[in-house]
This record gives sequence, C-alpha cells and structure tokens, in this order.
Amino acid sequence: MNERVAPQAFPPMQAMPDGEAELSLVVRLPWEDVARLGQEAGRLAAQMQRPVTLDEAVSNRLRSTRPAAAHARPGAEQPPAAAPGGAGVTSLPRISGTA
Repeated sequence: MNERVAPQAFPPMQAMPDGEAELSLVVRLPWEDVARLGQEAGRLAAQMQRPVTLDEAVSNRLRSTRPAAAHARPGAEQPPAAAPGGAGVTSLPRISGTA
C-alpha cells in the first residue's frame, strides 16, 4: 500500500501568540515508534493530570532532549558556527534506531 495523498494546504510555519512557531509536517513512522509516542503521551498525561495528544508528546519530547534555541531569541548570545556537513541535523533526537 503505497498510496500518495494530495498535499494539504497548511502554511509551512505559523507564528503563535505565545512567541513560539508551529511547523506542520508529515512523518512516516513504524508502528513501534507510534506505540512509544503513545506511552510518552500517557506518561505526560499522568504528570499533567489531563489528556495529551501525540502532537503534545512529540513537542515535549523534542523540547526535553535538546537545549533551547538561544540563537532564535532576541538579545541572546549567538551560538558557535555549525560544523560543515550538516552537523546540526545529526544531533536531532531519534525515537528509534530506524531512519
């Protein structure tokens, strides 16, 4: 089953009132990763005492596994230049060993 779905008309990035940005994307994940995200959502829901979506679980996971983007904040000290070869991409957290 390799059906192509017509792209939806979402803006690629949207500024949020709280000063953050929202980025819409589609990610294909193995069911095992979806199950782990469900477990993360359950853990987060118990901690926050309210229902939590998988989107919230992913956002929380990304925020908790990397430092804040200081270079994106006005007046913050600039980080050192990125290493050649796209080192920033390899430092993104992975949920499983598949890529």
